[in-house]
Amino acid sequence: MKTMLGDYALIPKESLWALIPMLVYIVIAFKPKAHAVTAGLLAVITGYFLTGQTPALFAKTVTKSLSSTLGVIGLIIMCGAGLGAVMSEAHVSHTFVKWIIKYIGVKTEKRAIICVIVTTTLICGFLGTLAGGCAIVAPILIPVVATAGLKPATVAALFQSSGETGLIWGPFTGPTVALLAITGLSYGRMMLWAAIPYGIIWLVVIYFVGCRIQKNPSYDEKYEIGEDESTEIEITEREKLTTIAFALGFIGLLIYSMLTKQSTAYTIFVMLVLMLEITIVSGIGLTKAINSFVKGMGSMAGTFFLFILLDVMLQYINYGRGFEALGALFLSLAGEGSRAMVVIMGTLVGSFGINGGAVAQLKVTNDLFIDALKATQVPMEVWALALICGSRVTTSIYPGSNMIAPMGLARSESLKAMLFGGWAVSLISIIFIILWAIIGMPIFFPV
Repeated sequence: MKTMLGDYALIPKESLWALIPMLVYIVIAFKPKAHAVTAGLLAVITGYFLTGQTPALFAKTVTKSLSSTLGVIGLIIMCGAGLGAVMSEAHVSHTFVKWIIKYIGVKTEKRAIICVIVTTTLICGFLGTLAGGCAIVAPILIPVVATAGLKPATVAALFQSSGETGLIWGPFTGPTVALLAITGLSYGRMMLWAAIPYGIIWLVVIYFVGCRIQKNPSYDEKYEIGEDESTEIEITEREKLTTIAFALGFIGLLIYSMLTKQSTAYTIFVMLVLMLEITIVSGIGLTKAINSFVKGMGSMAGTFFLFILLDVMLQYINYGRGFEALGALFLSLAGEGSRAMVVIMGTLVGSFGINGGAVAQLKVTNDLFIDALKATQVPMEVWALALICGSRVTTSIYPGSNMIAPMGLARSESLKAMLFGGWAVSLISIIFIILWAIIGMPIFFPV
């Protein structure tokens, strides 16, 4: 492979020094007030000088990044945000929430907890965004669950873990699309061996966490519902028809994708078709729908820019063969043929060592371990589980946007409850993966 190191490169070929841009990215990304784009930009600047680049070489690298996996996924996430805005405009998301509330019922605290879990998981899975999903769910759900006695701290903890689960179950969410592209697994196989087991663990644990928070008198927050917050469930016939049409279209496009084994870019087609379907059935008008779609896309422009920067950074690392050097180091530490150790190391590095967004974490963690994975023959089904854990744990054990946003939307100020819930689901899931790597992998995926 041509390294594309410039004449003024500060690093030799196949050197751990090539990983310095990633180190810069990780260190800055973990700073509380630092924007992820800032971390990505400084990482690129570092890589530019380390690899001795020129403006012409930089232009070629950016051009390549725009058509890369991260570039495509960034566009998919933007389209997903656009579709979410149209769904909100046509009250599709709201209708789903109201249906769940109606059919599950919230007469007791435990049923209210289940209602929050199911609703948040479904909506975040549809929309592909945790904060956006919770923002839609909260104003409809809170007045209802408040009457059952749920505390804001409980709702906040449920919001985050349920939303995180929705992001790995939804077939067209950014993390799911990225995971499928990285591992090469089909959606069904990824769900069977990785996403469903992991998600079930999280939802079961967070259910008991919610029950524990409810019983603990130290979490003394209470909802004060205003007179303008109605618990009445009113759905127009047009909203009902639009929601049913969306659900059928969503399922149909998913089945077609699985039967024909569509590529990652197919997701963009799905987003556009569903947007047009909602527009036609709801009658909101094409101009209004497109304006909402574009506005939603614009909200994710920063994410798209970050992905391009990250891909450039990863290319710079590859120019210096940094990942190859690191792979050799990992193999020396784990031992030749130690599949379990590679999986465990990947899980822990992804969970505690990398920050900056789930999709970015998936890509970076995979690139760090790709050579070790090939050498030890780790099955992608097991590796997918490790990648999911790494990308989800990070946002659950540190006070970041995925923790603070659900707190605000749930009207809670209890960071203690969020950390309790986040650490509980994270530690249980890490223990599960360690046991699975040591015991389950040799049984179900023998070499």
